[in-house]
Amino acid sequence: MEIISAAWREAYIKGEQKQGGCVLCRDSVREEGLVVYEGKNAYVMVNRYPYTGGHLMVVPFRHVSILKDISGDERMELFWLVDISVQVLTEAMQPDGLNIGMNIGKSAGAGIESHLHIHVVPRWSGDTNFITVIGDVRVIPSDVFTTARELRPYFSRFGREADR
Repeated sequence: MEIISAAWREAYIKGEQKQGGCVLCRDSVREEGLVVYEGKNAYVMVNRYPYTGGHLMVVPFRHVSILKDISGDERMELFWLVDISVQVLTEAMQPDGLNIGMNIGKSAGAGIESHLHIHVVPRWSGDTNFITVIGDVRVIPSDVFTTARELRPYFSRFGREADR
């Protein structure tokens, strides 16, 4: 039998990453080096627990949990950053397609239900494999910090939202 180790997930499973407030509001996300782009009202980060390599999240700076609570400027910038994320992932990773979505509420699958965010997930033909289905395991062939470092230069072309 082959053993697959994903020791980095232990902190998430035990809830250590969830202590001390919202993980999307904390400066630790920036300190970890997962943020690849910051605008005026929102930012783009590489997901710490990705579904596939290159899995991004577009997050408003303000701690809001539902769409009706975001301002018009936040809404415009969130979707502008989704568009940029699609452009960056398409150029940098050349996926066959992308999933874009939000999980609002725990029953909808939201892991962080108190802070609204949008997932942008690159997909490749054949990227779903048997291990996810039968083993309840995801195999991610890339490191999230390396992915962030590799994507950051692509985002730098766009300049800060405040400068547009």
